[in-house]
Amino acid sequence: MAASAVAGGMALAGVGLTAPAAHAAEGDISFSNVVLNNGKPIVVGISAEVEAPLTYTVKSSVSLDDWWVEAYRTNGSTRYLLAISTTQWSCRTSSAGGYTFRDCDETMTIDPDGMPGGNGNHLVNSDAAAWKTLGTAIKKSGSYDTDLLSATVRLQRASRIQNANASPEPVAKGKPVTVTGTVQRANWSRHRYDNYGDRLVKLQFKPAGSSSYSTVKTVTASSTGYLKTSVTASQDGTWRWRYSGNTTTGASNSSGDYVDGT
Repeated sequence: MAASAVAGGMALAGVGLTAPAAHAAEGDISFSNVVLNNGKPIVVGISAEVEAPLTYTVKSSVSLDDWWVEAYRTNGSTRYLLAISTTQWSCRTSSAGGYTFRDCDETMTIDPDGMPGGNGNHLVNSDAAAWKTLGTAIKKSGSYDTDLLSATVRLQRASRIQNANASPEPVAKGKPVTVTGTVQRANWSRHRYDNYGDRLVKLQFKPAGSSSYSTVKTVTASSTGYLKTSVTASQDGTWRWRYSGNTTTGASNSSGDYVDGT
């Protein structure tokens, strides 16, 4: 079975599947209310598996043996699936007007090293894009229905900010604090993090005793991703960098660096 999900269980996705004909929903089966990762982009690094929720409704007037929804991209006649596996936690069933409705709650598992991409069995940088979806249902009669769906999910390369540092420590109140760091993002094609230059990054501050950060200024990283700026120390607290991301790259925060004023 060319599937990434099994009703009530788990199955591994195929590495690369020849795309069967997909078409508009038939009258006896349809998929709706498809939501991947709560409507947010899925951010993936270079090694760790990522889990993302998937919910949908399948409506049928015929008996079904199995059904699933999957996110995919195509390369020629080959369809690549996003999830290496999908765990189905529940499918709440109801009936109305001669149809059975199944409201399904699942978790997709995405592995940047264990799923197909354009250049081998791993993600490649061009996979940072909007992935399409389709729904498949296996009828008890043995035939199946595969429908193209309107829902999409955006896959993003993880970013990170390394070597964040605020100095000197301690610092006299009213004197400058210099904050540095380096912006990086996942290079799926080469399985590493590379410096990510020319990014707009926010410098944020959390006063001692507070639970929230506020933005002090916005800094443009150098062409090699290096960050450096100076601000006046007016009180004790923690400094950090925040990169807000873009369509291909996820947001990230640096670790915080506490500076004590004297």
